[in-house]
Amino acid sequence: MAKQYDYIILGAGSAGCVLANRLSEDPSTQVLLIEAGKWAPWWDFRVHMPAALAWPLNGKTYNWGYWSEPEPFMNNRKIAHPRGKAVGGSSAINGMIYVRGNPGDYDKWAANKGLENWSYVDNLPYFKKMETWLGGSSPVRGNDGPMKISVGACESPLYKAWFDAAQEAGHAYRDDLNGVDQEGVGRFDMTVYKGQRMSVARGHLQNALQRPNLTVRSGIEVVKVVLKDKQVTGVILANGEQIQGGEIISSLGAFNSPKLLQLSGIGHAADLEAVGVEVQQDLPGVGNNLQDHLEIYMQQACKQPVSLYPAMKWWNQARIGVQWYLTKTGVGASNQFEGGGFIKSNPDCAYPNLQYHFLPLAIRYDGTPQKQHGFQVHVGPMNTDARGHVKLASNDYRAAPKIQFNYLSTEQDKREWVEAIKKTREIFEQPSFAELRGEELSPTSDVQSDEQILEFVRNHGESAYHPSCTCKMGYDGMAVIDANMQVHGLKGLRVVDASVFPSITNGNLNCPTIMTAEKSADIIKGNEPLPRA
Repeated sequence: MAKQYDYIILGAGSAGCVLANRLSEDPSTQVLLIEAGKWAPWWDFRVHMPAALAWPLNGKTYNWGYWSEPEPFMNNRKIAHPRGKAVGGSSAINGMIYVRGNPGDYDKWAANKGLENWSYVDNLPYFKKMETWLGGSSPVRGNDGPMKISVGACESPLYKAWFDAAQEAGHAYRDDLNGVDQEGVGRFDMTVYKGQRMSVARGHLQNALQRPNLTVRSGIEVVKVVLKDKQVTGVILANGEQIQGGEIISSLGAFNSPKLLQLSGIGHAADLEAVGVEVQQDLPGVGNNLQDHLEIYMQQACKQPVSLYPAMKWWNQARIGVQWYLTKTGVGASNQFEGGGFIKSNPDCAYPNLQYHFLPLAIRYDGTPQKQHGFQVHVGPMNTDARGHVKLASNDYRAAPKIQFNYLSTEQDKREWVEAIKKTREIFEQPSFAELRGEELSPTSDVQSDEQILEFVRNHGESAYHPSCTCKMGYDGMAVIDANMQVHGLKGLRVVDASVFPSITNGNLNCPTIMTAEKSADIIKGNEPLPRA
């Protein structure tokens, strides 16, 4: 007789691993976690060495490797969008930057009808529950959670120049960018512990694997969920196997959760019929409301030999790798995104709308460096009003979904991008950079007018890899799930991942996704929510 499960969780990413851990804490509950990717072996430095992040982001071993459709407002460029295909999901391949978001983001969520208990003060206890913060003692930080969170050392003189120059330009220095006030510059928190990546698989799933009531199946893809009379009864796997379950929870992410629902007949009826999928539940919001952060690398030459450029030489990389394998220390033990900040691009913003990642090296996400000493910031607007979608390309589960972001499609987007470039140049021009700053490498100094800036963004902007909001919580006509994470109009099906965000948060999304899963676990188990902070 086939094993019966109380919960079948689809996707072992930043939400799925958390749910598997929390739901299996009850020994009377049988939990199955299914992941299309595989485990990363202990020896694979591409995943575990923080400084090696460009390899999994650009490789195929642990990566779905999605691309957008030609973006109509970006000169029809297709934009790369890696997503984790591994146990640990995108937390196994991301940049390891740990940002909660701004308190205002969650108050914005709570302003939606029916989501009043998703405010910052409601969510803060779950942010604390999930982490052990290694940055000291703070009433708003956790000290006994499964995710070990370190703080950037920022030892390079280039970080000091960044922090000092930002203050000279009128921006505050913050001891904790995840504290009460996000506005300013400072050291970033990182999902790095003892020199290794702290993925959710390492933080949440590792200890839970010892429980006999948790089963993990990796290397197998889910094709669709099975529906009968508006009740979800199980899932069908790519090998044809059908598994029955009490509740199905999709934690496949902002692309693959809407894809799964659409393949199962849940979505906008006209879109489903167009690709030959029988409509089971007409929910026009599925796959819509897609939000992301676009960013630009602003690169400067460095007049002094103090950048990480020598680390890009093959002989130095070999030495760095050996040191990391033997001691888990050195250049390889950091993601190098150790500092950054959040500022307002204009005084009308309620809270910061630009994020910076500072790097003491001039290099792209694909690992291509400038062939000289340099430094850079990644910058982009956080509260974009551009909206995209995720749709099926066909009714074949093996086909990648059609992804459209519509970057730079709004007047707000364009205005904030011009402001972002100008604000960044203002910081770089401060006295603290005077002895370090060489020529502008990207954009070059001849990019000055608003239209030249926008054309530079169109030609060179890249995703920050923060897709979200495609199965949003709420009760309006485009909402997909309710406040209990249940898909509207169906029984036995929930969604828990970044797709359920009503609106995108300020900064990187791994941390808010983990928080959402922590809180959702209590909702699913019927627990009283943690007391408001």
